[in-house]
Amino acid sequence: MSIQSPVRKSIETGIEKSLLACALVSIATTAGIIWVLTSESFAFFRHVSPVEFLTGTRWAPLLEPKSFSIWPLLWGTLMVAFGALIVAIPIGLGAAIYLSEYAPAWVRHAGKPILEVLAGIPTVVYGYFALTFITPYILRPLLPQTEVFNAASAAIAVGIMIVPTVSSLCDDALRAVPRTLREAGYALSATPLEVSTRIVLPAAMSGVVAAILLALARAIGETMAVALAAGMTPRLTWNPLESVQTMTGYIVQVSLGDTPAGTIEYQTIFAVGMTLFFITLTINLVAQRVLARFREVYE
Repeated sequence: MSIQSPVRKSIETGIEKSLLACALVSIATTAGIIWVLTSESFAFFRHVSPVEFLTGTRWAPLLEPKSFSIWPLLWGTLMVAFGALIVAIPIGLGAAIYLSEYAPAWVRHAGKPILEVLAGIPTVVYGYFALTFITPYILRPLLPQTEVFNAASAAIAVGIMIVPTVSSLCDDALRAVPRTLREAGYALSATPLEVSTRIVLPAAMSGVVAAILLALARAIGETMAVALAAGMTPRLTWNPLESVQTMTGYIVQVSLGDTPAGTIEYQTIFAVGMTLFFITLTINLVAQRVLARFREVYE
């Protein structure tokens, strides 16, 4: 034992240092991304006023006269993201409640992997699905004024795409609720629906909220599906049947174009990326606060 102990200790020390190195690589990568976004964004804001960037209503950095207001891109992003949540939350949460509370064991074992297969489909496929099926065969027969590229089609496609995220995480949260709570509800003559909606769901609310916020973050960061389905027309509109452009869609448009590096047009992608970074950071901070609040209530 005395001979093996130093060897074991050295192995554990090596593992600990390897894990530390992995953590430092993650931190360094994040710091590098922040540095690139910040440096290029400062170069952008030397030419464009932050007031114009945050208060204007027109985004046209590639056209004359140029305009650099982020709001059309931000509005298109939020329209698609929250529209996707309207689609994904009922379907994903309903599927999670069924799988965790009602489904037989064989349905549960078969249904969850099938749902998670949706997460493995390339996002560009969702974009073409929205463009070639959702718009011409679902939206246009119901609403003939629907444009070829529109926010509603992109929201539906992204909503279907994030259903596995919502359903899988919600299912895990619902299963983590102690069975004694369910048995206590049935002992008080509660129906299965009452146990599911009034006992299990409130007890798992922290996990449900986390799943929704994670799905929202993924919907905001989605690129190819919205670039193909929503179009590339930055505008402030309340009509989801019209073409819009998201922040990620604009980054794709400029990154794949012939915009020379170092120009003000090229620097716009970093300003947009920095805005997207702050939005994601805000969502994560809100998620942490919400989860902490729910833990205080239910623990």
